[in-house]
Amino acid sequence: MITIYGDSISGNCLKVKWVAERLGVAHEWVEIDIMKGETRTDDFLAINPFGQVPVVAFENGRTLAQSNAIISYLAEGSDLIPDDAFERAKVQEWLFWEQYSHEPAIAVRRFQKLYEKRAEEDIDPALMAKGRRALGRMELALLGNDWIAGGEQMTLADISLLAYTRLAHEGGFDVSEFQAVHGWIARCERELGLPHLHEVTDVQV
Repeated sequence: MITIYGDSISGNCLKVKWVAERLGVAHEWVEIDIMKGETRTDDFLAINPFGQVPVVAFENGRTLAQSNAIISYLAEGSDLIPDDAFERAKVQEWLFWEQYSHEPAIAVRRFQKLYEKRAEEDIDPALMAKGRRALGRMELALLGNDWIAGGEQMTLADISLLAYTRLAHEGGFDVSEFQAVHGWIARCERELGLPHLHEVTDVQV
C-alpha cells in the first residue's frame, strides 16, 4: 500500500488520487492542510524536503513528489499510457504544458480568488488572459477529438489537465465559452466516476 499526502483543495493532489483509484492502487490518503502551513512542519519536510503536496510514500521507504511524476509512475504499464512511443511522448508533451502554461494561470487565479479572497482589482489581469489562452489551446486540440492527446481513450494527459480545468470557474473563468472543453470535462468526469460540476445537457459527451 502507498500513502498519498495531499490537500483535497489541490488539483495537483486530486489527479494523484484519481489515478490511484482508476487503477485500483491500494492507498491511504493523509490530508495535509496547506492553508495551515502543514507542508512546512519538520515532520512533513522529513518526508518531502520540497515542502509541497502531493507526495507519495512507498512501503520500502522511498518517496516521490511532483504530481505528474507521481501519476506517470503509478500508471506505468496501464492503459493510461499509450504503447506507441510517439503517442507516449504526446502525452508527456501535454503534462509538461499543463505545469508550465496551464496550472500557473488557472490554478493560481483560483487560489487567489477562492482561498486568499482577493478582490478582482488585486489579481494580476495577466492571469485571466493567460488562462483563457490555455483553455483556447485545449479547445483547438479537442475539436474533433474526444481526448486531449488525440487518441481513442483517456490518458494521463486528460487526468492531469482535468484537475484544474474542472475547477476553473472558481477562478472566474467561464468554461462554457469553450464548448469542446466543456464537453470534454463531462466526458472525463463520466470516465472517472466523478460528479458533474457543469451543466452538460447541451453538449455532446
